[in-house]
Amino acid sequence: MSDSTATVALGAAGEAQALRFYDSGGHHPENGTLLGFWLYLMSDCLVFASLFATYGVLGRNYAGGPSGADLFALPLVAVNTSLLLLSSITYGFAVIEMQRKRQGATLAWLALTGLLGAGFVGIELHEFANLIHEGNGPQRSAFLSSFFTLVGTHGLHVTFGIVWLLALMAQVATHGLIAANRRRLMCLSMFWHFLDVIWIGVFTFVYLMGALR
Repeated sequence: MSDSTATVALGAAGEAQALRFYDSGGHHPENGTLLGFWLYLMSDCLVFASLFATYGVLGRNYAGGPSGADLFALPLVAVNTSLLLLSSITYGFAVIEMQRKRQGATLAWLALTGLLGAGFVGIELHEFANLIHEGNGPQRSAFLSSFFTLVGTHGLHVTFGIVWLLALMAQVATHGLIAANRRRLMCLSMFWHFLDVIWIGVFTFVYLMGALR
């Protein structure tokens, strides 16, 4: 075999090896996004666990001011809770329609979910505004500081979820139910249901137990 022939053969072998072991097109690990998002949710659990613990320590330090029994309007909180729980159900219907590849129905259920979430945030802001107007803002006592921090942090998460929802609706309307959009919708689904679970804890630990004190 001549030197030129050997060089060509080695070059072809090297090219074949490069094609075999390298993928220049990039690769997205299967379920990698969902795993990463689960890790994020676990870190968010630690944040809320810290806030619940803080409220548990400070929740009875009224500094001579009103307690939860004096401030909380449970009927209004029950309506707010219903809105958030209903939004979780409507998001479930959106996921079902997504799996059936019905773009229009998916967008409709997502829009209803966003409206319910916006109603939840609106009622929460109304509650905060009334408390502050009556002189019961977060600076009034350690109880109110921990209350505003815990409930407000959850409200910020819901607000972020609504913004994320609107962005995904625009993506679905533009590009359809492609694999990337389905993956994003599933991540938002986990986030939204996570917020429901956290709110059940807030409703029970803060509002119900606070109203009984």
